[in-house]
Amino acid sequence: MKYILVTGGVISGVGKGVIASSFGTILKACGIHVTTIKIDPYINIDAGTFSPYEHGETYVLDDGGEVDLDLGNYERFLDVTLHQDNNITTGKIYQHVISRERRGDYLGKTVQVVPHITDTIQEWVERVANQPVSQDGSKPQVCIVELGGTIGDIEGMPFVEAFRQFQFHVTRENFCCAHVSLVPQPKSTGEPKTKPTQASVRELRGLGLSPDLIVCRSEFPITNNVKSKISMFCHVPPEQVFCIHDVSSIYRVPLLMDKQGIVEFFKKRLQLDIPTPRPRKYIQKWKTIADRVDTLRREINIALVGKYTTLEDSYTSVAKALQHAAISAGYKVNIIYIESLNLEKSNELVNPVCYHEAWQQLCKSDGVVVPGGFGTRGVEGKIEACRWCRETNKPLLGICLGLQAAVIEFARNVLGMKDANTTEIDSKTESPVVIEMPEHNTGDKGGSMRLGRRTTIFKTTNSILRQLYGNKEQIEERHRHRYEVNPTYIEQFETKGFRFVGHCEEQKRMEVAELDKHPYYVATQFHPEYLSRPLKPSPPFLGLILAASGKLPNYLARGCRLSPRDVTDNDSSDDEDSIDELVNHTGQLCVSSTSIDDT
Repeated sequence: MKYILVTGGVISGVGKGVIASSFGTILKACGIHVTTIKIDPYINIDAGTFSPYEHGETYVLDDGGEVDLDLGNYERFLDVTLHQDNNITTGKIYQHVISRERRGDYLGKTVQVVPHITDTIQEWVERVANQPVSQDGSKPQVCIVELGGTIGDIEGMPFVEAFRQFQFHVTRENFCCAHVSLVPQPKSTGEPKTKPTQASVRELRGLGLSPDLIVCRSEFPITNNVKSKISMFCHVPPEQVFCIHDVSSIYRVPLLMDKQGIVEFFKKRLQLDIPTPRPRKYIQKWKTIADRVDTLRREINIALVGKYTTLEDSYTSVAKALQHAAISAGYKVNIIYIESLNLEKSNELVNPVCYHEAWQQLCKSDGVVVPGGFGTRGVEGKIEACRWCRETNKPLLGICLGLQAAVIEFARNVLGMKDANTTEIDSKTESPVVIEMPEHNTGDKGGSMRLGRRTTIFKTTNSILRQLYGNKEQIEERHRHRYEVNPTYIEQFETKGFRFVGHCEEQKRMEVAELDKHPYYVATQFHPEYLSRPLKPSPPFLGLILAASGKLPNYLARGCRLSPRDVTDNDSSDDEDSIDELVNHTGQLCVSSTSIDDT
């Protein structure tokens, strides 16, 4: 097993996740089986109880793990299925060690950070590194470990010490350290400053880890003179100083690394068996999709009506799913983030400017996404967005709480239940159309929801979403919720054209809802965004983009296939050549399911 440790310096959020994902993407393109681990030094057991404003969205895995959003980057880039143990936190490590101490596993010894905590970290990494994450069950050959935060953070010290020991445990030829550092370029001087990187590397080396590769993040490309200076003061050869400047899309990052010789470095440093010359189609799909993104001309506006819109990372997976779907359909998507609280009628008098601006943005959109969330704030705004989409025939995709908002809106304004609500907001409502699932309210907040990948069964063939999934009888998607549609009211809804076309295996939980006589009014209890991939867009999101662009009827009539002409401008032969190449490499303009068996 080969290990690549990715550390960060100067500032957090410097791009370690995308850098680590790009390492894996390139190695996978060379035929190497790759897995990843993300280390978060916070004391929380997992990310499940975080506010989205803390670290962005909580990403959900197949096994129900609630993890950091960087694992979403890994899954999207590498097209793998990770497990909850692929996310290590200080809380998990200490919980494991304290449990062992209570059982008496340490034979009366004094339990200390060194060696007990550091040994547990090393054992955890070795164990998880050997777990298969690809669909064919192949054992990984390389494990990429991202250490969250920045070097010097007090909470990350036990992990740094653990890897200082680990490099000797697995021997030098099996361990490599890549340090990602910011090279700022102040506008006042216009020249790159290397001192922050020098200080960061000096601190890392002082802690016992000497970087083999320095990845410089900058706004603009840095010159060879700057690279030479970093090389001289950081004790790294010049050819092992890489520059990853800001690019047009993240799909260009692997290409940028490849041009700078990352494959040759890993092959030599880790003694990897990588064939020379490389495969004919080596990272071709990334070149194609990067070029495709850069040449898109037509734009489409999608409003995202959410509760946490002041931090866009709160909806990373939703945004990525919209981008994947739009690229496949030949559009550049403009996501308009609308704070749901601003759409509420009560806000018209309190803050009229925000109220009217929010409604103006909503009215200008071509389609609307109402994503998930928790708590009472802003729910009435989501309900108003659902009402507007229903009444104006505007394409809508509701997700989790978005489904529940659509149910409440329909009950109030069509079924005449004026006090209809969810018991999450009003526990005493006389029309509880959304209720709590008792078995998922254990008293503990963490890890107690209905989580992970579960089966949804379509109960009718007359369903837009079923067609988008390739007319499958059942599908599997990931869930994260504690409330469900009250089955007592199902018949009343369906009598008025609000049909629940999908349910769980036990046939008691509603999973998919569609509105009759509407271009695209679809809501799901599951989160389809988690299984969206750059070359395999999620069917519900693709349906939204196609409906918003007016192409959905033609797409369904063609058996859920897009021709090259459908996704290009009529006067652009270059675009048609590009999309033909994308079809040839991926076969993925026919989006039939979220399974990963046709790449």
